[in-house]
Formats: sequence, structure tokens, C-alpha cells
Amino acid sequence: MVGTPVADPPSLARTVAARHLGGVFLAGRSRRTAAALRQDIAALQGAAPEVKLLVALDQEGGAVQTLQGPDFPEIPSALSQGAWSASTLRSRIAADARRLAAIGVTQNLAPVADTVPKSVGTANPPIGAFHRQYGSDPDAVAADIRTVVPASQGAGVLTTLKHFPGLGRVRVNTDTSTGSVDSATTAEDSYLTPFLAGIRAGSAAVMVSSASYPRLDRRAIAAFSTPIVTGLLRGKLGFTGMIMSDDLGAAAAVAAVPVGERAVRFIGAGGDLVLTIRPEDAAPMADALVAAAQRSPGFATRMADAARHVIRAKYGVGLVRCRF
Repeated sequence: MVGTPVADPPSLARTVAARHLGGVFLAGRSRRTAAALRQDIAALQGAAPEVKLLVALDQEGGAVQTLQGPDFPEIPSALSQGAWSASTLRSRIAADARRLAAIGVTQNLAPVADTVPKSVGTANPPIGAFHRQYGSDPDAVAADIRTVVPASQGAGVLTTLKHFPGLGRVRVNTDTSTGSVDSATTAEDSYLTPFLAGIRAGSAAVMVSSASYPRLDRRAIAAFSTPIVTGLLRGKLGFTGMIMSDDLGAAAAVAAVPVGERAVRFIGAGGDLVLTIRPEDAAPMADALVAAAQRSPGFATRMADAARHVIRAKYGVGLVRCRF
């Protein structure tokens, strides 16, 4: 999944056709009309080969709302949403998802399932500082996630639980710095409860963070960790849907790793869909994946399994006509 400016989605059309991308990410902020966006997204889909694209964006609310303006009303932050009744949350999420589905958006990179402790609050740069969390109690956050997932997916937009196994305790933002570490999370941690709630509610996707979790894996960040991606998320929590990475393009947390190797490491750890917000990463990532599959039959099998997870997600929103 490769980023393209929301102001000009068709600029990625040649890459879509040449590299057979699994999806596109609408990056930035826009006040464009629904009609203009619908036309541009249709043009991108027209460039896709036989299997159409997942079209994703960040439409969380608050400081993180890609589409704005008259056709896309302001969405309060998740922290504000967490104070709503379940019925209000359900109806508001469904209404926002219908607006996205109507223009051809098929996946929202939301909801945030991270829990930020009260003792940390805004000192948590990626989540708490922007009020992106539903709350500070994992059980309460889990209840909101159980409401959000079916509300969005019932309206035709796949959900993405993020940022597994949680960014609520870190003091460093993986997008802008290295050394983001959560030394508390374990495989039995209560802060995994919202993710498990979303999985049981049927979320199509889970996004894996690029922070380090030494009590889960001392050697690798989450996105490159087989114990976290395959062992914990697939195995212990039983997630059978599509696992995608957080941004592996511009994020400072992965800057020391060659671009193509980032994709190989994520797929090798058990991931399915590599996200980069940088269009120029499409070629080196795709080439590295193909080369790795040619070198290793085991990796080729893993990559085919990853592709099946992506295709199943696409089937859920009508992007393919037959079940794989």
C-alpha cells in the first residue's frame, strides 16, 4: 500500500499499473468535494489490474482527519468520542463511514485501540498528545472498539486496529524519532484487551507499530518481530485477518534499514500488507519482495499467504468477485 497525495490521487496511477499495488493511502489533508474525490479514486481503480485497490486514509477525528470541509463534517477526537453513549458512537461512526464508502474509500486506518494511562496523558507523543485514544481504561476502550468496528464495516469501510501491541505507554513517536520503547507490555497485558475486542468484533485489519517491546521481543521492533506478529497476534490472540504495517517509508524508526529490506522483514515476520507513504518506495519494496521469494521457497510460500489475507479483505468490500 503506497501513499499518494489526497490533492492528486491519480498521480500514482502509473505506479499502480506497473507495480500491481495492493492498495493506496490518501496522504495529507483535503477540503475537496466528494464528487471530485470520487472521480479521482475511480481513476486510480481504473489503473489497477484485475484485482482492485484497497483505498485507505486516516479518518480518526480530531487532529487526524484527512477529509474535511462541507462534504466531510468535523469529527471529534477519539477522546471526545469515548464520552459518548454507545448508540451515539455507533450512529456517528456509521454516518462517517457511509460518506467514505460513497466516494470509493474502502479502508479507514482506524480505530486507535491504544490505551494511554492517565499518568502519561499528553506526555505520550504519538497518541495522548493529540487525544487519539478513546480513554485511559482498557476495558472502557475495548467497549468503544466493539462498537466502532461493526458500525464502520457495516457501512462498507474496513477497520484497522492500531497500533498493535499498543503505543499508549511510549514517550517517543516512531514517525519522528528512534528509540520508542514500551517496557511494560507483556503477552498477558490488560492493554491488549481493546485489540482482542476488535478482533472478536471482526475487524478486517490490524496495524503493527514500529516501537520496541522488550518483554515480547528483545531483538526486533514490532513490525519486524515474528514473536509479536505471528506468535502473539496470529497465535495467542487468534487474528485471522489482514496484518498491515505502520508506515515503513518515512518513519524515523526504520530509517537505518534499507527500504526494500523493510518490506521483506515485515512479510517475513508474518505481516501481509506493507504500508509506505512515499511513492518512490514502491519499486524497491516490490523488487525486494520478488527477489526474496525467488531466493527462498519458504518466503515465497509466506508471501502467497500474505497475498491471500489481502485478497480476503478485498473480497469483504467487493473488490474481487470470487473468494480466494
